[in-house]
Amino acid sequence: MAPPIALPEAFARAVAGLRSATPRPEITLEEVGAPQRLAPYAFALAATVLRDGDEVATGRLILLHDPAGHEAWQGTLRLVTYVTAELEVDLAADPLLPGVGWTWLTDALDAQDAAHRAIGGTVTQTMSTRFGDLAGPPTVGDIEIRASWTPVNDDLTAHLLGWCALLADTAGLPPPGVTALSDRRPAGAA
Repeated sequence: MAPPIALPEAFARAVAGLRSATPRPEITLEEVGAPQRLAPYAFALAATVLRDGDEVATGRLILLHDPAGHEAWQGTLRLVTYVTAELEVDLAADPLLPGVGWTWLTDALDAQDAAHRAIGGTVTQTMSTRFGDLAGPPTVGDIEIRASWTPVNDDLTAHLLGWCALLADTAGLPPPGVTALSDRRPAGAA
């Protein structure tokens, strides 16, 4: 049996930061296999967001590390994300949605003081209507956010919390501590 390979300190600290944060209760995180061809070291998390017991958004956050650095990254660490959520048709059809989706990401990182550089990505909105043998629910809409950025240091706790805020925004969750009016039950109701 081969001896375990020592991980670079920066990568080990970055992974520890991703593992240390606790998301809000509606978000479940799970460590999953990371792509092995993108960088010498990689770590990945998958997320599921539930609202009233229904899955309303999913995402992946991948940490890449190349000790030699990468010119396009402007550093040795890179975070890559993919987030998708089903939306109400009216919201999914809004031409301003891509800009709003991008702001959800940048504002979430800024609110957590998750300092970064070299950020880039895409926001895609889709509408789907099923026909024939695939006929099903009425038209549905989705948003998909794909992005990557370079953290300025290897403590990634704030980045994970920012990513969780992005997931909550795409899922339409109310801010922590706020109850949506539709979620309130009259006094004495079961």
